[in-house]
Amino acid sequence: MASTDTTPKAGSTKTTRDDLAGLEAGLDALDAVQTHRTPVREVLVKKVLPPFLAVGLVFLVWQVLVSLKVTDETKLPAPSAVWDSLSAMWLKGTLLDVIWTSVSRGLLGFLLALAIGTPLGLLVARVKFVRAAIGPILQGLQSLPSVAWVPPAVLWFGLNDAMMFTVILLGAVPSIANGLVSGIDQVPPLFLRAGRTLGATGLRGARHVVMPAALPGYLAGLKQGWAFSWRSLMAAEIIASSPDLGLGLGQLLENGRNNIDLPGVFLAIILILVVGIAIDLLIFSPLERWVLRSRGLLVKS
Repeated sequence: MASTDTTPKAGSTKTTRDDLAGLEAGLDALDAVQTHRTPVREVLVKKVLPPFLAVGLVFLVWQVLVSLKVTDETKLPAPSAVWDSLSAMWLKGTLLDVIWTSVSRGLLGFLLALAIGTPLGLLVARVKFVRAAIGPILQGLQSLPSVAWVPPAVLWFGLNDAMMFTVILLGAVPSIANGLVSGIDQVPPLFLRAGRTLGATGLRGARHVVMPAALPGYLAGLKQGWAFSWRSLMAAEIIASSPDLGLGLGQLLENGRNNIDLPGVFLAIILILVVGIAIDLLIFSPLERWVLRSRGLLVKS
């Protein structure tokens, strides 16, 4: 009978060790997350410069269309006319007041929606009967245009801030609650079982297990909730204009339409867009980067 030599050869043993060492080094590289800050110059080139170039291109095309007289100035004002409107508001000292009137309303309404939508989302996600009863209603409310709530809110509360906040809440709460429900639905069941084993049940489980695990979906709901808050507020300010409400960006847009002031209309649109982008860049983008970095999904910050 032929004998089988099972003694490992020196060469194969060395190769196996090298393979294991390479595999271990690769796993270490995957686990290692770079935490050093990106140089300011690189941030400017990669993140700040592209949006400015895009905006510059839009204004260039805008100016070309005006110069070529593709359409009448009563339909498309020149960028210089919009700039003149901006300068006039700045010299009068009303520009920052108009912006702050809308921003303060939007942020306060969003915080109220956050305080209501978060516990509502937890309740819907964790209680089956509540989900069956309220879940479809929340989905329907999220798809309902916010402008539809302006007429009944005016009849309920009149032309005041309570009407504005009602429209914001009805627009933003469903988005925040649905975002949290979606995030909780994606939490691995193993996390919940581990939390119960360690005694994290009820409110403790929601605070220490459910909410941290559902944070990405919850953050997406918050971003959408802010978008709905801002859109709802603009709809309310445009439709329910009144001197008692003060002059916000929505009222500025409506006043431009009433006065046939097209540069003023374009200025209001640009300001509404700028505020929405600024809030996202200053608040939600840093939060999103923090969440990704805490989960090892962001290589550079």
